[in-house]
Amino acid sequence: MNAIRKITGLLLAVTLTFSSCDEQALFDMNIDPNAVTDMDMQYLFSLATLRIAGEYENTRANMLYAATMIQHTSSLAGYFSGDKYFYNAQYSGAYMERHYTDVIRLYSHVINKTEGNPAEANVHAAATVMRIFDLHRMTDLYGDIPYFQAGKGLEGEENWFPVYDQQRDIYYDMVEKLKAAREMFSNSARSIASQDFMYGGNIDQWKKFTNSLLMRIAMRMSNVDPQKAREVFVEANNSGAFTSNADNGTIQFTTGPFGVNRNGLNDGYWNTYKYSRDCKISKTFIDWMKDNNDPRLMIVSGGLGDPEADPSTWNTDPAAQRGMPNGYNSTTIRNVLTPAEVEEFTSPGVGNRMFSMLNLKYLDWEDPYWLISYAEVELMKAEAAVLGWISSDANTHFANGVEGAINAWVAFDPSFARSAEEINAYIAGRGFASASNQDKLRLIGEEYWAATWLNDIESWSNWRRTGFPILEPTQDPNRFEANEIPRRLRYWEAEIGANPENYEAARARIGGDFLMTKIWWDGGN
Repeated sequence: MNAIRKITGLLLAVTLTFSSCDEQALFDMNIDPNAVTDMDMQYLFSLATLRIAGEYENTRANMLYAATMIQHTSSLAGYFSGDKYFYNAQYSGAYMERHYTDVIRLYSHVINKTEGNPAEANVHAAATVMRIFDLHRMTDLYGDIPYFQAGKGLEGEENWFPVYDQQRDIYYDMVEKLKAAREMFSNSARSIASQDFMYGGNIDQWKKFTNSLLMRIAMRMSNVDPQKAREVFVEANNSGAFTSNADNGTIQFTTGPFGVNRNGLNDGYWNTYKYSRDCKISKTFIDWMKDNNDPRLMIVSGGLGDPEADPSTWNTDPAAQRGMPNGYNSTTIRNVLTPAEVEEFTSPGVGNRMFSMLNLKYLDWEDPYWLISYAEVELMKAEAAVLGWISSDANTHFANGVEGAINAWVAFDPSFARSAEEINAYIAGRGFASASNQDKLRLIGEEYWAATWLNDIESWSNWRRTGFPILEPTQDPNRFEANEIPRRLRYWEAEIGANPENYEAARARIGGDFLMTKIWWDGGN
């Protein structure tokens, strides 16, 4: 009994001793002194930028949907959903799924943590511009989306179930935020050079990128608010956009690691997953290049043959190149082939290898990932000149745009260089100078389509706005909604259960969560 009393007394004394201690000291015992309590926001900025090119969503939204819908590529395989207008919930929602939870969240955190800090003005401005870039791509894919509250869950629980904002409001706000960010870049603020995988901290080029993005946004609005579109375009043009391929907006990569510092689109097309074994260059695109003597034909095409075989076995004769018709599977394609072609198609080891494959030279892990190009800027200026928005010469802008688009491929491989004589002959053969204004718009639209090869979300968006090039929809009887090229992707289906009230409000407002629902700038709600 005495022993028990002694133990009890001792425990009571210890308890009283700890109770008399500073409570903060007890809390401090649960803090890891080696844990990271702060982080340089430039690191998060660079991570967000690299992840714009993530494999998962770029394979699904860009490659499996957009590239085939816009008839840059074609596939007999059913999982290339855009080719025959099928619906795959994972593929359709992939961009929302990954970028809201990753890219947009990271950029939003950087913006929040650097707000009002003059020393961090450059990373704040660059994060703002890139957040707008990614949300602009997002709204062009889906229409009304969470925008004002997007990626801000860490700032307060009121942002946990974000409202879907109307695309019109999103567009007008993007313009104002981009202009404000453009004016924020400063030589006196800390440089972002070491964490900038686009321009190495060159703020003059960042301003050009911002203005080029403003011009793209302006053009997208041109059919529904031409006055606002013209105002935004002219202001951005006067402020200064890209002036050469040295300004091209691309993300620069190395060979890894996977999921961080590799071109994710190329991970899908070739290096890791090799999905391009199942897709070929579209007959629409190959025929267009051959009809116009386009010097890009053997840049785009790697030839005929087995892409995994010795390159010496490939047929790289330009005249022999053959595109795959869109909208068929391995059975139905035989209905549109000649008897000789059917015999070739059914020969052992041939099949889809009788069609032109993508050139592996632009599918390396370390190849650039396209955001906006100088060629696009010049072609937009050509359109603006035809419309009378700017006074400069449309012919010069058109020629600059085409030349820039062809020469840009040298950044992927030196063998893609084309002579000035080849390029000039091609430009002259397009007949832009003597064309009517309506035909000029067609030529600009076609060249924009060619210039955005591998940047197929942009190709698809510009096609929806302009209607050029003129494309014949595929006619597969198992298409999801209609035998028409889709006007948007459907929302990430997880939102139906996770954010039901806001999802339902958006679905009702836009006229239904369908592939054929038109978004605001495309003539919808």
